Amino acid sequence: MKRSTDPRHQARILALQELFSKYFNIKNIPVEEISVKELVEINEMGEYNEDLYEKILTGVTENTEEIDKVISQYAPQWPITQIKSVDLQILRIAIFEGFIGKITPPKVAIDEAIEVAKDFGGEISSKFVNGVLGAIYEQTKKEEGNE
Repeated sequence: MKRSTDPRHQARILALQELFSKYFNIKNIPVEEISVKELVEINEMGEYNEDLYEKILTGVTENTEEIDKVISQYAPQWPITQIKSVDLQILRIAIFEGFIGKITPPKVAIDEAIEVAKDFGGEISSKFVNGVLGAIYEQTKKEEGNE
């Protein structure tokens, strides 16, 4: 399987892994935290975009409630608690990055989220992520009058 070595793509993967571990441990059981340096080694990564990584972690953490409202609006048949954790974190990253924080063009954030979902969640995950983010994108275009 071909893996992108783009530093921005690598930053998204690291952010996903960090957020997944943070939100996966909902019972607050003491676990040993893995540093970003260790994640880079485990993933056998070269370089990653540290600025994007930090912006995603901070942005998703500070805006989780707002992001989850968006997810609930565009995936009403899937309560937040029933969405696979990896899919939820991918959605949170893409929504923050492309729509709330606007640090990446929405189409790029969507494409990246789909690729990451294929790698970490599989075909069904990528279709789910694509459907939710596509609906958000279409509504955003309508609201901005760019249709």
